[in-house]
Amino acid sequence: MKSTSLAIIGVIIVVLGLVALGSVYTVHQREQAIVLRLGEPNRVVEQPGLKFKIPFFVEDVVFFDKRVLDFDAKDEEVPTRDQKQLVVDAFARYRITHPLKFFQSVQNEFGMELRLNNLINANLRAIFGEVTLATMLTTQRAALMNTIAGRVKDQAKEFGIDVIDVRIRRVDLPTANSQAIFRRMQTQREQEARKIRAEGAAEARRIRADADKQATIIRAEAQRESEVLRGEGEGEAQRIFNEAFGKDPEFYAFWDTMRAMRDGLKSDNTSYIGPPDGDFFRYFGSRSGTGTGSSMTPKPAPAR
Repeated sequence: MKSTSLAIIGVIIVVLGLVALGSVYTVHQREQAIVLRLGEPNRVVEQPGLKFKIPFFVEDVVFFDKRVLDFDAKDEEVPTRDQKQLVVDAFARYRITHPLKFFQSVQNEFGMELRLNNLINANLRAIFGEVTLATMLTTQRAALMNTIAGRVKDQAKEFGIDVIDVRIRRVDLPTANSQAIFRRMQTQREQEARKIRAEGAAEARRIRADADKQATIIRAEAQRESEVLRGEGEGEAQRIFNEAFGKDPEFYAFWDTMRAMRDGLKSDNTSYIGPPDGDFFRYFGSRSGTGTGSSMTPKPAPAR
């Protein structure tokens, strides 16, 4: 009798324990929850702590994250206005702000990611389809992404979420188009390089021609100036010679003869064989320097 009572008491304790365990649940600070009664939303629990519910599958609890969630969209090929295909890798950050609306519209995060991927893809096509590829390579891309983020944010409110940001991680060309575009860009750069080299060569020729012209002008002016100076110098020298000759013709004749002998007999191996006759040796005939047979009248030497 006692053993039967103990068994019954044990069963009751176990049942009560199961009822107690099924009646409590914990909401963490990073979570929010919806209590479902027979599969239908009954209430939203946003405050953390130990909570109670009806056990035995009468009420069930679905938890959602309060934190900012990251979503990586699938790579999509997006056409531009000039019919260029771009492979866009985008991502978004969002937060669940209305758990009941979120549960009723998408059920869970997996369903939200499918909807969010469609939203981002549709807006990328709508915005990028209005601009050219060249625009995507400029700073205007940031403004386009702000427009896309604003649209996605507005459209995602019906799912009970707040889209914080939408950004592009990278934009690539499809593999089939990359090589063709690269070759075209390379050809364009080579054409620009040839044009720049041709312009540089033409400018170099112009500079060299101008430099040669200036050099010719400078040399001509220098030659003219030198001729003028040379003529003035020769004239001044002739004047000095004439003035010197007028003061002492005999000394000038002697000096001019000595200079002529210095210039004519300047080599060490030069020898003269014969009598010292003639006007050239007239100053070697006597001590007075008058010479013998000297019949020449000294003349002024030409200007040098």
